[in-house]
Amino acid sequence: MTAAVIFGCAGTELTPNERDFFRETRPLGFILFARNIVGPDQLVRLTGQLRDSIDDPAAPILIDQEGGRVQRLRPPHWRAAPPAERFGQLASGDLAAGCRAVKLNHRLIAAELTALGIDVDCAPLIDIRVPGAHDVIGDRAYGGEPELVAILGRAAAEGLLEGGVMPIIKHIPGHGRSMVDSHHDLPRVAAGRAELSATDFRPFHALNDIPWAMTAHIVYEAIDADSPATLSTKVIADVIRGEIGFDGLLLTDDLSMKALNGKLGDLAQRSLTAGCDVVLHCNGDMAEMRQVAAGAAPLSPAAKARYERGQDKRERARLASASTSDMAALRDELTRLIA
Repeated sequence: MTAAVIFGCAGTELTPNERDFFRETRPLGFILFARNIVGPDQLVRLTGQLRDSIDDPAAPILIDQEGGRVQRLRPPHWRAAPPAERFGQLASGDLAAGCRAVKLNHRLIAAELTALGIDVDCAPLIDIRVPGAHDVIGDRAYGGEPELVAILGRAAAEGLLEGGVMPIIKHIPGHGRSMVDSHHDLPRVAAGRAELSATDFRPFHALNDIPWAMTAHIVYEAIDADSPATLSTKVIADVIRGEIGFDGLLLTDDLSMKALNGKLGDLAQRSLTAGCDVVLHCNGDMAEMRQVAAGAAPLSPAAKARYERGQDKRERARLASASTSDMAALRDELTRLIA
């Protein structure tokens, strides 16, 4: 039975110990980081090993390929994609050009990923940029205007879907106001519910039909002062599923981030109980993965239905796009737009 968890692995080849663990626990899928990457041939081999370990040739394999600071695939083997901020600047002067550039960029990312056996991108980031906030978001955001962020986020998601890659909107319901880096500390946001609804939540509401979303490890004091969104039944039910209207597959951000306090097995259990569909653990540490597996549950019927709806939507988008797109021509057009 498929477990409601996505795991990382330690290195550039799957070890026998990892293979046996994945075969036993049967995670939904896997996520890759820079430590797992040497070059194209090695990465194709690794993605094949991961899927073979659970006997599922369609198991999702994730990566963070936003562009700018956050891209696991880098030169010399892969293109250096611009940060989101660059597209926001372009769109501020010419909205049509900005949207076209974002879509082209993500269609090219999709082509790079699918050639390696990777089919899910932890992008687009649709948090708004807030003056004075921690730079953990910074130029990863398209800008500070919710409507513009939503428009460009939509273009990014469409580019990925048309290339056969599942987008993940993040970090729902909004990470832009964080004054600390959630990789190291737990952010607390004091803004009122009305202000959050008018700003941070709006891009996520506009893109609530995207099949996957990733939570924010942030406490929203006006909604639930005791638990970060990932662990908060109130935030997930009232805001993410309620006000925002997201009914796709809800994935936690990495449970090993320092924003969350507690034993990993308990965190996995609490995340799923709060309403997340799948838990994410990224660092490939076997001892930690065993704790997460112990706290995780089988994929629920509701989560399975959400996952399958997303797969169908991605396939429809891929089939509806021009499958014979000339990638070289798309790269040339993108270069002209952002020059």
